[in-house]
Amino acid sequence: MVDWSGGNDTGTNPREDAIWVAVSRLGQLETPVYLRNRIEAEKWLAGLIDAEMRASRRVLIGFDFPFGYPKGFAAALTGRADPFAVWEWFERQIQDTPTLNNRFDLAGQINQALGQGQGPFWSNGLRKRDIAGLPRTKAGYVNPFPDRRAAELRAKGSFTCWQMAGAGAVGSQVFTGLPVLSRLRKRFAGRVAVWPFEALDKPVAFVEIWPSLTVTPAPENMIKDAWQVQETVRQVAALDADVLARILDVTAPEEGWIFGLGFETLLQGTRPLRNDCFALPPGVHWTPVDEALANLKQRLRPVTTTEQVPVDTALGRIAAQDVMANRANPPLPNTAVDGYGFAGGRGEGDHELPLMQGRAAAGDAPGKVPEGRAIRVLTGAALPAGVDTVILQEDVKIVAGTVRFHGVIKQGANTRKAGEDVQKGDRIVSAGRRLVPADLALLAATGTASIVVRKPLRVGVISTGDEIVQPDHAAADGQIYDANRPMLMGLIAQFGYTAVDLGHVGDNRAALRARLDAAGGTVDAILTSGGASAGDEDHVSALLSEAGALSLWRIAVKPGRPLALGMWQGTPVFGLPGNPVAAMVCTLVFARPALGLMAGEDWKEPQGFDVPAAFAKRKKPGRREFLRARIRDGRAEVFASEGSGRISGLSWAEGLVELPDEAVDVKEGDLVRYIPYGSFSG
Repeated sequence: MVDWSGGNDTGTNPREDAIWVAVSRLGQLETPVYLRNRIEAEKWLAGLIDAEMRASRRVLIGFDFPFGYPKGFAAALTGRADPFAVWEWFERQIQDTPTLNNRFDLAGQINQALGQGQGPFWSNGLRKRDIAGLPRTKAGYVNPFPDRRAAELRAKGSFTCWQMAGAGAVGSQVFTGLPVLSRLRKRFAGRVAVWPFEALDKPVAFVEIWPSLTVTPAPENMIKDAWQVQETVRQVAALDADVLARILDVTAPEEGWIFGLGFETLLQGTRPLRNDCFALPPGVHWTPVDEALANLKQRLRPVTTTEQVPVDTALGRIAAQDVMANRANPPLPNTAVDGYGFAGGRGEGDHELPLMQGRAAAGDAPGKVPEGRAIRVLTGAALPAGVDTVILQEDVKIVAGTVRFHGVIKQGANTRKAGEDVQKGDRIVSAGRRLVPADLALLAATGTASIVVRKPLRVGVISTGDEIVQPDHAAADGQIYDANRPMLMGLIAQFGYTAVDLGHVGDNRAALRARLDAAGGTVDAILTSGGASAGDEDHVSALLSEAGALSLWRIAVKPGRPLALGMWQGTPVFGLPGNPVAAMVCTLVFARPALGLMAGEDWKEPQGFDVPAAFAKRKKPGRREFLRARIRDGRAEVFASEGSGRISGLSWAEGLVELPDEAVDVKEGDLVRYIPYGSFSG
């Protein structure tokens, strides 16, 4: 999706009123691209189309300016009621450079030819020069054609294509945009279809868009133009094929049409996550843990955008797409040891080979060794032509310029084949992988200097309740210090995400609503603790219910209560229990893998181990239980108390023992599943 500009070159620093492009490719939303002028933009778009066609992918490209004029203009200008005749006319007439073009002069010439100098175009953007035939204002303005197309009559707030300067100057965008579209259409002749003038049976489709039709105001920290194309591309990429077909089912042969007009509510509803994404099937009362996890895995998807970073700064980031090796590793056959290289193996007996002058060391360009001779080689050196075998230096004697040794040695001994580790084109990193130091080594070794990664997931944390006070305040009788917020902030950081402290809110629904509203656009997900049930003071549940986006999951788990899951203005909210033990266990078991999917990471299954129990416990059927535990002398010990308020047990423990849904009678020495806390981390 492209936000166009009819103005001059905007410089190297990204800014508003410039050209911005947003791309969704293979289900991944990429970081918006800033293009400083139309020459750069045309080149970039041609490169995009060429690359996508080489990859045998179809492309839909939206441009935010009209593809046609109101009825009658094309015939008056070109003699044909054909929008493409207008495209070609502008391509011939517009003279455009990064800092100067003739759009205002051309508008004046058209006015003199078609409207006696009084219209249809108006508004001169040149401060120091009047343009013959182009009125600066609408004083005396006369338009011989309809002021708006049929689409613009339906799109409230849209601007007329006759205005050449000032706020909403669509006219200048059309004058400078149509020549680019015309050239791209010719450059990729037979492979581009323009909607709604042509059947969309080609690999590339051009459509007209107007982001303001469906996009909400930009967050404070984002440039409006970049936000609008990013949101538009996300909305369109989220459409099902049959819905997309309905939107494209339009006939407007001369004037063109605005994509999505009449489908605004549908497009605005394509949020990263739907309000009903947490809804459980009717009739489910107590949901087993595995079923709850399966629902999260099925319904959640990435909400983070992407960016390209140097490999040496990518540690801990999540790969946004597969990465293929640019080069084999090793790139050439080389020696694994210090020694002497020659051709072919040798059998039993004594052997003697003349030794060439010089040597082959790591980094040297491969030379050539004549048949029957040997050369000194050092570890890592590319094998010279005529060498396929290396004998260790400890196994030879150098006598009078010859290498002497006693066989047997196999052909190919002590060498490495080209690409025996990685072949060029092999997948070396998969999308969704969190990068570790070894990945950085592999990327660098195979010629990858930068990588497209997900931007870090931003997770806000709110604690709720009048009983909560901060540790630096005096606590009255009946009040407790806020333990959940620092614990949850720490867990989020351990998961590898960005923790955002949204503070504490008392039992005040209006204050909580304001805090959630303020978080919109600054975080990708929110964790709350407390207020997540159905009592009088459970304000998290109440607000999500008011928003029509609450799903109380009664999960058959101990410790834990129902999880309040829902959406607040498009942001997922995980309403956790107020008891610290239950809050931590629910975060580890449910929120951790869910946040991972939203961050663009692979679904993370915590790694557990079967170890002997150092305890005895009889458990009833019906709930999954997690016991605070640690390993000592190879056995799993559990904390003495199972109470949800015993925070000391969380600190004492180093992991969890997971007991199954079924009834069990654990005796000392029986195998139990132990999950270290580290298995939940990033």
